[in-house]
Amino acid sequence: MQTTQASFFSEGVRISALWRTPERVDGRLRAIVQGPGWLGLRDSKLYVRYHEALVDAGFGVLIFDYRGFGESEGDRGILSPKFQLEDLVNAVTYLTTREDVDPDAIGVFGTGGTGGGNAILLAEADPRVRAAVSQVPVADGEDWLRRMRPEHEWLSFQEQTANYRRERVLNGKGPLLDPKEEIMVPTPERRTTTVKADVDPKIPSAVSSAAVDEIIAYKPIDAASRLTKPLLIIAVDKDATTPTDHAVKLYEAARGPKELVMQRHTSHYAAYDRYWTLVTPRIVAWFDKYVRNGGVVVDSSAGGQETVEWLEQGA
Repeated sequence: MQTTQASFFSEGVRISALWRTPERVDGRLRAIVQGPGWLGLRDSKLYVRYHEALVDAGFGVLIFDYRGFGESEGDRGILSPKFQLEDLVNAVTYLTTREDVDPDAIGVFGTGGTGGGNAILLAEADPRVRAAVSQVPVADGEDWLRRMRPEHEWLSFQEQTANYRRERVLNGKGPLLDPKEEIMVPTPERRTTTVKADVDPKIPSAVSSAAVDEIIAYKPIDAASRLTKPLLIIAVDKDATTPTDHAVKLYEAARGPKELVMQRHTSHYAAYDRYWTLVTPRIVAWFDKYVRNGGVVVDSSAGGQETVEWLEQGA
């Protein structure tokens, strides 16, 4: 796998990316775009083996730091799912400008909380995206935040959020919050896992309290109910970090070709290592089946089985 630096602008902000391709490229590549997961960065070691598998199958992979994170420019105090979706749409546009990319064969991969949710949001919002893979996603940001807390803590959190909102209106800015401790409430597994140890020290430790309002408004489940594109959902049974029923509800809501992969007898972070050799080939196969170009598209279903064919002249 060959990795080169890349960059593009998203609403005037320079975004730093990595472009991963086969060592030898003949013709234009089918491409997969990925925005990192919750508080993730483009150079996380966690993502490399997925990218290696996709590159081995002939795809190019673009992964980038959201604005304000990692090597990208932008305000380090902003954590905004709305901006992240804009960054993803602009990343797709960037891919269409590359001479080594087939602009009619682009998919999206997202893993880890809002990473998984963002993949669904992008697939629904951008007609240029052919298919999506969403791993351990968040479906509803408000429900996600609430279920991290006992009821009395949730009520207190709501009151604090209202106070932060008033303070921003009166003073032009509110307090800064630690996104890993004061917005998300880490599980015991999150406090001990080393899965993200390589990027954790580089994550902003103070972001605007406005992020809470944005996450409360974060609803990939609404996008899933409108999504007709192929969607592969990968979940963890009895997941304490991104609730299992979020993934199931997203799967049930999606209207196009879909598949649900449930990883059992494991946990949110342990699943990445335990089952990656089983799950990764399914990710590659999903994109290989649905991220294709063709002059004629045949979409059919029979007996509950949906198929999509991409036909080109002479094929």
